[in-house]
Amino acid sequence: MDKRHLGDTGIMVSPYGLGTTKFGRNEGVKYPESFDLPSLEDLADLLSIAKELGVNVIDCAPAYGVAEERLGMLLKGQRKDWVIVGKVGEEFEDGVSSHNFSVDHFERSLARSLERLGTDYLDVLMIHSDGNDMDILNDDALIEIMHDFKRRGLVRTVGASTKTVDGGIKALELMDVVMASYNPDYADEKPVLDYAAEHNKGVFLKKVLSSGHNVNTADAFNFALSHKGAACAVVGSINVDHLKNNIEAVNASLRA
Repeated sequence: MDKRHLGDTGIMVSPYGLGTTKFGRNEGVKYPESFDLPSLEDLADLLSIAKELGVNVIDCAPAYGVAEERLGMLLKGQRKDWVIVGKVGEEFEDGVSSHNFSVDHFERSLARSLERLGTDYLDVLMIHSDGNDMDILNDDALIEIMHDFKRRGLVRTVGASTKTVDGGIKALELMDVVMASYNPDYADEKPVLDYAAEHNKGVFLKKVLSSGHNVNTADAFNFALSHKGAACAVVGSINVDHLKNNIEAVNASLRA
C-alpha cells in the first residue's frame, strides 16, 4: 500500500487508517450492532496484520474509553512504525461523553495521552469538535496552544476533527490538517476537501463507511479516496476479516 503525502506536513500516511473507538469503548457508540471489547491478544494480532498489509495510521482519542491505555501496551517497541493521531477536547467517563475546550484542559489532556500511549510525541493532534466548530476555532488561545504544542515538540502537526464545511475550511486556514466526513451518501463536506487540495493541506476522512451502515465497501472507498484532497480514510475495525476486506477494497480502488 503506497503512502500518501499528508498535505505539506512532511508526514507520509497509508490511504487506510485504523480507527480505535472499538478498542476501548462499546457504550454510547453509533454502530449497527453491539459488540464486546476485544482482548489484548486479539488486538495485537489485528495490529500486526494491519502493519503487514501496509497500514501505518492509528487514530485514537481520550473519548475512546480505554483505547489509549491499551494502545500504550500494544505498541511498545513499535513507535517508529506508526503515525499516531490523537485528539483533545472530548472526554468519556462513567459512560458519558463531555467536552472541554479550554487551554488548561488541552494541556492536561495531551500530557495524559502521551503518558497513556507511552510516547513523547504525537504525529497529529486534532481538536475533537462537538459540532460548534466556529466557536471553537475562533478562540485564539486554543489555536495558539495547539501551535505551541508543535513548537515544544509534543506533536508534529495540528488540526481539527470538524463537523461543518465552514469549520473544516477554517481549521485548514489556521492549522495543518482536518478530519472530515465524506462518503457516497454524504458529500456535503466536499468543499473542505476541495480547499485542502487547492492549498496542499492534509485530510483524514471519517465515516467513509457511514459508521458501518454502508454495505458497498468498494464503492465507498473508491468514492472517498478518488478525491485528490483525501490522504487517508480512517475506519474502525476489531475483526481481522473485516480489516483485510477493507484494505483489499482500498487497494482495488487505488488500482482502478
